[in-house]
Amino acid sequence: MKKYINTLVPLLILVVLAGCKVSKDVAIPKAAIPDTFRNANAIDTNSIGKVSVKNFFTEDGVKRLIDTALLRNYDMQIALKNIESAEVLFKQSKLGNIPELTLQVTANANRPSNNSLNGLSAGQFLKTKVIQDYNANVGLAWEADIWGKIKGQKQAALATYLQTAEARKAIQTRIVANVAQGYYRLLMMDAQMAVAKKNLLLNDSTLRIIHMQFDAGQVTSLAIQQAEAQQLVAAQLIPELEQNITIQENALRILTGQLPGVVERLASLENTTIPSQLSAGIPSEMVSRRPDVKSAELSLNIANAKVGIAKASMYPSLSITASGGLNSFKASNWFNIPASLFGVVGGGLTQPIFQRKQLKSQYELAKIDREKVVLEFRQSVLNAVGEVSDELVKIEKLKLQYDISSKRVGTLQQAVKNANLLFKNGMATYLEVITAQSNSLQSELELAAIKTAQLSASVELYRSLGGGL
Repeated sequence: MKKYINTLVPLLILVVLAGCKVSKDVAIPKAAIPDTFRNANAIDTNSIGKVSVKNFFTEDGVKRLIDTALLRNYDMQIALKNIESAEVLFKQSKLGNIPELTLQVTANANRPSNNSLNGLSAGQFLKTKVIQDYNANVGLAWEADIWGKIKGQKQAALATYLQTAEARKAIQTRIVANVAQGYYRLLMMDAQMAVAKKNLLLNDSTLRIIHMQFDAGQVTSLAIQQAEAQQLVAAQLIPELEQNITIQENALRILTGQLPGVVERLASLENTTIPSQLSAGIPSEMVSRRPDVKSAELSLNIANAKVGIAKASMYPSLSITASGGLNSFKASNWFNIPASLFGVVGGGLTQPIFQRKQLKSQYELAKIDREKVVLEFRQSVLNAVGEVSDELVKIEKLKLQYDISSKRVGTLQQAVKNANLLFKNGMATYLEVITAQSNSLQSELELAAIKTAQLSASVELYRSLGGGL
């Protein structure tokens, strides 16, 4: 009895140590996350990234498109299928330390040679020339997770599953941003189309007056040619804008999982408001929400697990096996209990020897890969913080540009009116009228583009802060 106890003590100690970690995890480098964003209001700690999609976007047209895209976009559907696949693998990994159980039922007959030892023995003792064997047994095999190898595999599988969820979130935030920005570009082109058509009508009126002055001998044919050239500038914009509108509509329809077609607009650029409160909050909150940064953090969890698995592979593994069932050389006695019962229990330690160098190399490679993952995490934080800072300065400076451009548009529109009145009364030349109309056309087109850039920057700030979920 003492002999068996001495044999089992080392095994029991190893089992008690099950789950012990043989490597130390590397933590997320908190120093990589700054305290504030550049160009951010340090007083306001709230972030628009917390705002839901339905509350951030108030215009019905863009909300309808976003809802359709999230439901029908094929990239989103593929991401959901990836999550399903990862979930299946994760559930499988959770069974990693459950004993393997097998059931086997066999029956065979063997007719040995009469001149063989088995044949002579069978004929002498069993009085038969055919040796039969009937067996039914249940086998069990279990590996003790002494060094946390199986636990590490489970942790890696969990982190991989969570990464697929973060990938879906990243796709969703990008889809929301792309749909909104595409819709705002459509509104911009609609506004520019209206400006081009208005200027075309204005040029028609000016050209008629110049024709009347030419017939009266007051101007030369050069005046007509220049007025017609200015009219063609506005006319050329119309087919160009029609082309761009169709292409943008097709892109939006495809993004929403639909065939190319017309996109309904329920608003105009003029009555679309720019969010006034666009606070960024603090970087640590952004890091906790951004899917790409969260994915990089999960990559570190996977790398930590792989280092632990590689290190554990260098240590002994303990396997315990057992089997039991019914065995008989006669079918009539097969289920004769307890006479036909049998059982076997065994345990063993396996220590890699000649693979040691290979396992050591795998361990060192796992540590190097983990260092790379830490660097990738730092880079993802840098990229995220940079994106937020970029959009903050865009919002700030585009507002100034819009205010200036709006004043310029008002001044030039008044200049066109004055130039037309003076021209009709013979107090201004046709060149002054054409110049005023040309400047007004360009300024109105630029104003629409600047407002669209403001809307786009607000959407991109929302996305870069982790909004859109």
